[in-house]
Amino acid sequence: MTVEIDSNSGFCFGVVTAIKKAEEELDNSGHLYCLGDIVHNAGEVERLCGKGLVTITHDELSRLKDVKVLLRAHGEPPLTYKIATDNNVEIIDATCPVVLQLQRRIKKAYDEGVEAEKNGGAKPLIVIYGKNGHAEVNGLVGQTNGEAVVIQDLDGINILDLDRDILLYSQTTKSLEGFRQVVEEIKKRKHTGKFEYFDTICRQVANRMEKMREFARNHEVVIFVSGAKSSNGKVLYEKCREVNPNTHLISSSSELDPAWTQGADSVGICGATSTPLWLMEKVADKIRSSNA
Repeated sequence: MTVEIDSNSGFCFGVVTAIKKAEEELDNSGHLYCLGDIVHNAGEVERLCGKGLVTITHDELSRLKDVKVLLRAHGEPPLTYKIATDNNVEIIDATCPVVLQLQRRIKKAYDEGVEAEKNGGAKPLIVIYGKNGHAEVNGLVGQTNGEAVVIQDLDGINILDLDRDILLYSQTTKSLEGFRQVVEEIKKRKHTGKFEYFDTICRQVANRMEKMREFARNHEVVIFVSGAKSSNGKVLYEKCREVNPNTHLISSSSELDPAWTQGADSVGICGATSTPLWLMEKVADKIRSSNA
């Protein structure tokens, strides 16, 4: 049996940077707060907790004073920075550069809309194609004083005021195909006002999809490793399963069923942008040992 780990799987650039910043501070002081799970993978969170990382909620942040807090790659709304300033909390900002750029674009568009409205013009409706409640999306909506509308799929278009000018952006980790479908559907339904759309999907994430589908096609059995909270993981897993029905989703090596790989000549292991390489290697080792 050959067991191969997909070279395109694992942490994206933003997650790598966030973990590096956390480890640097932990090596220096042995203690650091992180606002929300640093990555949507329980195994990696547990590893960093063992080094002194403490995950906190937004409510807990508002009660902390004179400490250091890491902001993860997903980004945060302006209110978080205000709370930190008011509480003398030192921010270690690990917001992904791609997300940060998107935040700035949305804030600029919103501010221009507010200014236009003051001068008697119309303020465009800012729409974000993304997952409601996702940390990144919360940060994006925060740039608009909470006024942006989030749509998760084509059904979400039903709640839009299509008579208004619309500016459409996307959460950075959504699928290109889903974004294109939303764009085309709005074009079909919109008969008045302007419609501008901006493809703000991270190519490092988007380009993985077809490479991962090809990887899944080339193996008899695929083990997809992802944390239960990972939105990106759910999407990539389904894409793998579409081309290879013998794809199984696990979050740790303890969930492996030996029957899945029994008799297979080729097993592929892949994962989400939040899946650490060490975890995929652990899964590979267990498969090899159980089939030795």
